[in-house]
Amino acid sequence: MKKNQVCQTEITGMTAEGNGVCRIENMAVFVPRTAVGDILEVRIVKILKNYAFGIIENILTPASGRTTPSCPVFRQCGGCAFQHVDYQTELQYKENFVRDAFARIGKLTPVFEPILGSDSRYDYRNKAQYPVAEQDGHLVCGFYAKHSHRVIPFKECCLQPEIFTKILNYLLPALESAHISAYDEKNHSGELRHIYLRKGFYSGEIMLCFISRVSVRKKIKHILPDIQKHFPEIKSITESVNPDKTNVIMGKNISVLMGAACITDKMCNCKIDISPQSFYQVNTPQAEKLYQIAKRYADLHGNETLLDLYCGAGTIGLSMADSVKSLIGVEVIPSAVENAWQNAEQNDITNAEFYCGDAGTITETLLKKKLSPDVIVLDPPRKGCDDLTIQSVVQMNPSRIVMISCNPATAARDAAKFASSGYITEKVKAVDLFPNTAHVEVVLLLSRQNSENK
Repeated sequence: MKKNQVCQTEITGMTAEGNGVCRIENMAVFVPRTAVGDILEVRIVKILKNYAFGIIENILTPASGRTTPSCPVFRQCGGCAFQHVDYQTELQYKENFVRDAFARIGKLTPVFEPILGSDSRYDYRNKAQYPVAEQDGHLVCGFYAKHSHRVIPFKECCLQPEIFTKILNYLLPALESAHISAYDEKNHSGELRHIYLRKGFYSGEIMLCFISRVSVRKKIKHILPDIQKHFPEIKSITESVNPDKTNVIMGKNISVLMGAACITDKMCNCKIDISPQSFYQVNTPQAEKLYQIAKRYADLHGNETLLDLYCGAGTIGLSMADSVKSLIGVEVIPSAVENAWQNAEQNDITNAEFYCGDAGTITETLLKKKLSPDVIVLDPPRKGCDDLTIQSVVQMNPSRIVMISCNPATAARDAAKFASSGYITEKVKAVDLFPNTAHVEVVLLLSRQNSENK
């Protein structure tokens, strides 16, 4: 095989990153924006020791699930992976990703419930963090091209609410008039790194956060009243200064420039306060269905102690608080813990308490206090649970563990670790919170062997 060689081939598989897989000269070749069943001419663009990468040169026979992408920058932007296939095909791929992860990584054979698709494939995101750049002498924002930090501007994104686009179109010229410069990652210079927007799905309230290398407060304070006048939905304008050379978006501190420090929304009939740093699922209606599945798996009867690890603003645990004796939430971000306490109070939930700290450290502390939860809910970040957390959870000896994960690979890995300590993965259900992208959420029920002996 040689670089720039063009070969005729058929796509026979799909990776969890959204690349089609074919075999050419006994080597796996990964080809983006393809569909299983496509017969193509593929140009080889990169060859490594055991695999290669290609691009579509010509589609000879399209797969049955192929469709025309709705976004004009789909090929350049790294945000979406599956706009070129219909939704049922996308769901089939994602269900296969989950099954493959648990078989290949976890070596597990649970019952797989059918994937739950989203009611809406578009306009579902309540959050967006747009990198800012300068192109042709003007400020632009958009999303990064795949595997790069090159900003692809867009006129509108079909995954975001229309109001986000209107705000950006108003904001960028206003920022230029205030002589705001875009952050230059290469030289670590310039000012504005990201524009961060969040919207309450039910409340309609919007949060605007400027993420900058150095504070832009003084330079933009005169344009803030006009922003709120044009967009009365904006209830919170904040700034997060991040002076570090890092891929981490948010800085360590948030300062309020105008309005409130938080916006409010509803989740599972609970009023929720959301700060810029709080974790809050980006697809609200689908997240509510996800939490209902988690509650069904938890099988609560009103007399249990529930431990909610990685609880964020408390949304998962609070949605189950009416079905347990007591709720304990653990979260590492202080502002999110503040939100969780506020959310419990404003929803008249009196059986909940929250701890701020790393999940593994806090669970170890709770273990020393001889806490014995009946059910533990885990919603870890993409990297999954650390070993200390898993060890502490096992030592707490709950009857059931319900895990929610945005990464089937790490969920399968962690489920295998729990299996080695006597917790069997009984059921798994994929839930699509992120249509058009390669991401898929998964809910697991792990039960302790001989749990009736507790």
